Amino acid sequence: MALPETRITSLQNTRVKAVVALRQRSTRDERDEMIIEGYRELKRALDNQIRPKALFHCRELFMGSNEPALIERCREIGTELFECAAPVFEKMSYRDRPEGLLAVAPQIHFSLTDLTLPANPLIVVAEAIEKPGNLGTILRTSDAAGVHAVIVCDRCTDIHNPNVVRASIGTLFSLPVVEASTSDTLSWLRKNGIQVLAATPHAELEYYSTNLSTGTAIVVGTEQYGLSHAWMDAADLKVRIPMLGQADSLNVAAATTILLFEAVRQRRTSPSHTPAMG
Repeated sequence: MALPETRITSLQNTRVKAVVALRQRSTRDERDEMIIEGYRELKRALDNQIRPKALFHCRELFMGSNEPALIERCREIGTELFECAAPVFEKMSYRDRPEGLLAVAPQIHFSLTDLTLPANPLIVVAEAIEKPGNLGTILRTSDAAGVHAVIVCDRCTDIHNPNVVRASIGTLFSLPVVEASTSDTLSWLRKNGIQVLAATPHAELEYYSTNLSTGTAIVVGTEQYGLSHAWMDAADLKVRIPMLGQADSLNVAAATTILLFEAVRQRRTSPSHTPAMG
């Protein structure tokens, strides 16, 4: 039976304070919870069988007419519902322009052993990405390119950061995202016969001169320092993206996009390619 809906009008409500506290990584990890804010993000979560514990909504802030349908979907799966006055919702929101939907949901945890791969898988390994927006964009691009898994190594950014969810437009929920150490990831890639491609501006080989239609892990590194020695030493291929101007490198999310869609191009023209899921 659906739980009765509660209206919140006080900024001092304990539920409101609990949501605000989830902006802190330590609180998210302690509670094993995360924030999902926005229509597209919540819809993708629900479409991928994420079951929010609580949903806070404010009709005054809705940006369209489809929000009530998502509220009903949450009601049907037993999510606790809270209707909020606009000032209350705005206090909880981390967005400049709140959309009137904010859910609290369990965190997502995948391990390397959870991954089931097809022939010739396409993997993204993101090492120590510092900015939530870049990590979220990498996830969004990975979803668009049909990547089979994203592995976040030696994390600097929490994958459950609200800004990762936002920048990914909810694609955090549409593909397996694993957090693992570099050593464990390298061992897993070797065990599964997946070649390691390291992107670095110091390589001689240009990215389109390599074979990306076989099982490949595209490894990208930190915005400031690039890939660690462990990944550079382990790389089967080292490639660069030609830079014709004064800049010597691209934003890590932009570089990932270029490399992934070269893999997509090759795989669509390769007779032996097994299509990526998507």
